[in-house]
Amino acid sequence: MKVIVIGCTHAGTAAIVNIKKEHKDAEVTVYERNNNISFLSCGIALNVGGVVPTTESLFYNSPEGLAALGVVTKMEHDVTHIDFENKKIEVKDLNTNEVTTDHYDKLVLTIGSWPIIPPLDGIDLGNIELCKNYNHAQVIIEKAKSAKKVVVIGAGYIGVELAEAFEMKGKDVTLIDAETRIMSKYLDEPFTTVAEKAFEEKGVKLALDQMVERFEGENGHVTKVITDKDSFEADLVVLCIGFKPNTTLVKDGLDTLPNGAILINEYMETSRKDVFAAGDCCVVRFNPAGEARYIPLATNAVRMGTLVAKNLVKPTLKYMGTQGTSGIKIYGYDIASTGMTEEVAKATTSKEVASVMVEDVYRPGFMPTNEKVMLKLVYDASSRVVLGGQILSKYDLTEMMNTLSVVIQNKMTVEELAMTDFFFQPHFNKPWGLLNQAALETL
Repeated sequence: MKVIVIGCTHAGTAAIVNIKKEHKDAEVTVYERNNNISFLSCGIALNVGGVVPTTESLFYNSPEGLAALGVVTKMEHDVTHIDFENKKIEVKDLNTNEVTTDHYDKLVLTIGSWPIIPPLDGIDLGNIELCKNYNHAQVIIEKAKSAKKVVVIGAGYIGVELAEAFEMKGKDVTLIDAETRIMSKYLDEPFTTVAEKAFEEKGVKLALDQMVERFEGENGHVTKVITDKDSFEADLVVLCIGFKPNTTLVKDGLDTLPNGAILINEYMETSRKDVFAAGDCCVVRFNPAGEARYIPLATNAVRMGTLVAKNLVKPTLKYMGTQGTSGIKIYGYDIASTGMTEEVAKATTSKEVASVMVEDVYRPGFMPTNEKVMLKLVYDASSRVVLGGQILSKYDLTEMMNTLSVVIQNKMTVEELAMTDFFFQPHFNKPWGLLNQAALETL
């Protein structure tokens, strides 16, 4: 069985490693545009801020590692065409420009995503950078050494983490976003208010509810970011607006969403026989909403890549969908969320959305130290099914959102969550766990 894998970050690496584990005799070839694989881009901000000292430590596999498994690794090779009918691909060697063809029995598309680049005047000026892969990380770190005024555009998790990292390095930082709040897709207002205050106390300028209109520069390098409401000096700009599926290669050959995300079934199969897809190039089933959505996350990618291997020969193990669970640490606050926020649920579903908020300390008052915690539960007021949750504290309670993810996965009601058995020990919690406590508030 000849297997070709196109693209090799999280989903691709997981697919390859598990294909060789599940099908030891399979002939596997991977084609990758870059000269590296398996880069954890979520660690770039930690690298910028000096928490992680070397960019190289963000790799968790290598071309050599895959080759040791018997995989034919073709780095810096760009697949330019796929003939789905005849199971052939056309590949260009980016070093020699030589074009060759290859054939497959099974094709795995793990072609990922790419940062959204707005078509604005001045976007091609020097020192306007993307933040996605190893090469981007190297460029950002090098240019940050001399930069004094840094503008980060996009206040999702990546932009927020970078803004903190640049501030920690003593830069004059501005964080711009078109939304009225930072991290608005992940957190409701009380939580973002706490995070925004932390940024402002550190001197980070928050330019929210502003649309970037153009960039100005001198001598080919950016000097100013112009929005619809203000202008900001900059000698380094990092774009963190979001991601889109990197699926131009297959746009005319597979069924996709309008944004290009590949449609797959629960076994990772595409609309073409013997063609599988996984990771950021695909749609996922978003369980809280009960529908397919585009949610690019490394956690989704590694699971989907693993499922490709499990289902390569015959449908065996189903994809369970995702809750989009995520976490972030900002200025000492440990923050996590899962499922839908109240705002997102009301805006994107027809559900009768309700919520409850708990503000407490995480363990009994007689303990010598304690920390405050904010926890929110979002649920369907009609069915009583849990839809999402958020938590924030200076004590790490983020694992509660993993627990709540399972609750959402299994369509539990707030009544069931209220009476779910959680342990009690004064070092860690109270007799009624915080999730119990929040759910009890709804009864």
